[in-house]
Amino acid sequence: MILKAPTDPRWLPLALERFDEVLVDHAHCEKKAAANALSLLQVYPDVPGLPAQMARLAREESSHLAKVLALMEARGLSLGRDPGDPYAKGLQELMRHGSRERRLDRLLIAGIIESRSHERLQLLADGLGDASLKRLYAELAKSEDGHQKLFVRLARGVEPEREVDARLDELLEAEARLLTSLPLRAAIH
Repeated sequence: MILKAPTDPRWLPLALERFDEVLVDHAHCEKKAAANALSLLQVYPDVPGLPAQMARLAREESSHLAKVLALMEARGLSLGRDPGDPYAKGLQELMRHGSRERRLDRLLIAGIIESRSHERLQLLADGLGDASLKRLYAELAKSEDGHQKLFVRLARGVEPEREVDARLDELLEAEARLLTSLPLRAAIH
């Protein structure tokens, strides 16, 4: 998946300067990704391959959450309440209401969020000075890349490829507009 707008170049210096805030936000993102995988499994158990894939994804996202929580603990940080993510909220508002349309949009929006996470985690991996953090974020970025491909593959398994590609293009255009409309934050999205 090719995002239509790159992250603002001012994001990385902000994220590195306020890395503790990014870590807390990252933990919330991993928690929500695991919950979303379980939600998709609950709502769409009849989609071929989805239940096993979502069970694996939930386990992997929970593992990522544990790694980020360990980093936070080592830095004396606590998770606290989730303040919400205006980026994810904005994407979720794009979901259509018909059952087929909603299923497709849920899969594609999950893929877009994973794609943006991949981009930002890779930026962190490239920008962090600490070698162990660089390795961790490179590993996490690679994982997010696989996740976004999984969601697109699942979408193409339930709807015609032409329809999936057309809707994905619409959502990517909307994601680019949303991204540029939001203020920069020391957050993954």
